[in-house]
Amino acid sequence: MPKIVECYSGYTYAQEPLAFLWEGQRYTVEEVEARWRTPEGPAFRVRADGEHFLLAYIEHQDVWVIEPVEG
Repeated sequence: MPKIVECYSGYTYAQEPLAFLWEGQRYTVEEVEARWRTPEGPAFRVRADGEHFLLAYIEHQDVWVIEPVEG
């Protein structure tokens, strides 16, 4: 199942995630707790609907990686 991330994109794609679909449920991003850039693309640690996730965009494959993380 493809990972879907809705994000704000101003001067570049994926500047800030707003919501995402994970395991069939839509999560709304409440807070971007951290952001950084990897060699593959942008990555974010977010709090969404009370849970914490890592969202990473792999630019050359045009795919998102979504993983739950400990709060």
